[in-house]
Amino acid sequence: MTLYSTETPSIPETLGCKATGNREKPALVFLHGLLGSADDWKAVTEALSQDHFCLAIDLPGHGESKHIPPVSFEHTNTLIMQIIEKHVQGAYWLVGYSLGARLAMVIAANHQSDEKRGKAAQLKGLLIESGHTGLPEGERDSRWQHDCQWAQRFASEPIVDVLQDWYEQPVFSSLNHAQKQSFVALRSDNLGVKVASMLRATSLSKQPELTEPLRQCELPLHYVCGQNDTKFSAVAEQSGFRFNVVPDAGHNIHAEQPRLFSQLIKKLITTV
Repeated sequence: MTLYSTETPSIPETLGCKATGNREKPALVFLHGLLGSADDWKAVTEALSQDHFCLAIDLPGHGESKHIPPVSFEHTNTLIMQIIEKHVQGAYWLVGYSLGARLAMVIAANHQSDEKRGKAAQLKGLLIESGHTGLPEGERDSRWQHDCQWAQRFASEPIVDVLQDWYEQPVFSSLNHAQKQSFVALRSDNLGVKVASMLRATSLSKQPELTEPLRQCELPLHYVCGQNDTKFSAVAEQSGFRFNVVPDAGHNIHAEQPRLFSQLIKKLITTV
């Protein structure tokens, strides 16, 4: 089931990425969330790189890909697939957090057999961390307005000021004050205009509802949510996917509990 056109023109930009581990080992490809970068996965990839080839990708407008303007889901996922096909030989799992999880789900929902298409890199499964499967059509207009308001702030106000309010959103309620300030400091090197572009280009309002397409694609899928993240725990339950709850963690599990998250990845991908 194709959710958008795959006829994308040739794109000259190349996303930044960080690769660790032996390329002969089974591959894990990591996609970060909004405001993040490939560096967000460092503790996880260090824990996994002995047994896996780990490829963490900088999304458009972020990290070493700051110069690449975000355009759309299609554009972003085309760039992601170009990097994967350049660096990965054989089977790989996609591991995505928040925005990265949504991008990974769109890739998987559009997945066709890589072997049949003669692709060297072959998607074998999906691990979703705190990712939204999509909104009903009736809720998309209000979400678009919500994202546009944040985008306008990121584009026009000092990013430190915007981030102070960003981390007061309910989804981050499990973080204490010190943790929130740590994220504000860490994310302040982002360019507000680029963040705004990514918010508009990949707004949840523009994402199709992915639950049924992901069931039909027949790839192994594991959903992971934090014990203290009530919103995405509910999303996980409603999806009907197999899911695991990580104790003492909120929305950003791999930052709050990197050891437990790494152990969970090892467990889940070896049980398939």
